[in-house]
Amino acid sequence: MTRAIYKCPVCVTMPVQCSNCVQRRAVLKRPKTGHSLCKDCFFWAFEEEIHQTIVSAGLFNRGETVAIGASGGKDSTVLAHVMKVLNERYDYGLSLLLLSVDEGITGYRDDSLETVKRNQQQYELPLKIVAYEELYGWTMDAIVKQVGLKNNCTFCGVFRRQALDRGAMMLKVDKICTGHNADDVAETVLMNVLRGDIARLCRCTSISTASDGEGAIPRCKPLKYAYEKEIVLYAYFKKLDYFSTECVYSPNAYRGHARAFLKDLESIRPSSIIDVIHSGETLSIKEGVKMPVQGTCSRCGYISSQALCKSCVLLEGLNRGLPKLGIGKHHRLHSKILAQEPLTEQEEKKLKPVDF
Repeated sequence: MTRAIYKCPVCVTMPVQCSNCVQRRAVLKRPKTGHSLCKDCFFWAFEEEIHQTIVSAGLFNRGETVAIGASGGKDSTVLAHVMKVLNERYDYGLSLLLLSVDEGITGYRDDSLETVKRNQQQYELPLKIVAYEELYGWTMDAIVKQVGLKNNCTFCGVFRRQALDRGAMMLKVDKICTGHNADDVAETVLMNVLRGDIARLCRCTSISTASDGEGAIPRCKPLKYAYEKEIVLYAYFKKLDYFSTECVYSPNAYRGHARAFLKDLESIRPSSIIDVIHSGETLSIKEGVKMPVQGTCSRCGYISSQALCKSCVLLEGLNRGLPKLGIGKHHRLHSKILAQEPLTEQEEKKLKPVDF
């Protein structure tokens, strides 16, 4: 015989009070900590945690010009808003501006850039937009027509990273800050574990990354420990203007599988996201393991561990009608590319696109 469970009607209907101020009604339960908070206390807690991240990691120095990578999405919009708020609240003494990349994706990036332009007016920050077509002579629409949907994210990721650096060099900024959140970092850790990519696994959890390579501009992630769910809540309750549509070319991205796995872990144990990040941070490499040495691309001067950077190899493949050239390991062909030597018929056959 089952025992009836009695629920007090007063307790059931009684509003939950904010666990911080105990004065106002709670409007949310923080996914990260489980605390019930009112809007004002949540805003303050979220912003203060990002401030502590910035201060403890020493991300910025007074007088620096900082480019905020702006895509129009929730992460970059929240980053731009919070950076402006904290810069004024704590007098960081930073000169902030927005830097966007137009990949040339019809129906996606053109719409999101309209959001960025509105953000420029709302936050009163300068805006610079750099386009793939201007930098590389290709748009993502044109690249997808040649390579299909299987490896298109590889092209976009490589080109986008270099485009941000090029835009930052044009603006002569001191640092770039991006909207990578805790979920993004944890996903990257998982992806690098699954790929067995030790080199990237060692550096993917760094909150600030730079290189001794010529022209390299330091990057940082102020939202590194901010949960994606809390970023969404912050944007929602602040009524921020952001673009929420997924990229039309990303459904088959490898990252999506890592994301789905991480979400399953989070539903069972909310701390899983931070736990994965901490695991990546404390990773140590066995002594004697050979690691790639960062140098510069002999063609464009960009940082690279090979004679040619990934961007130049991908671009060469596109221009030659051999899009597979930059996919997988084809380092032995780099010397031929540098010398502008023709590839053999067998080599070209392996690198030509298949029917999609």
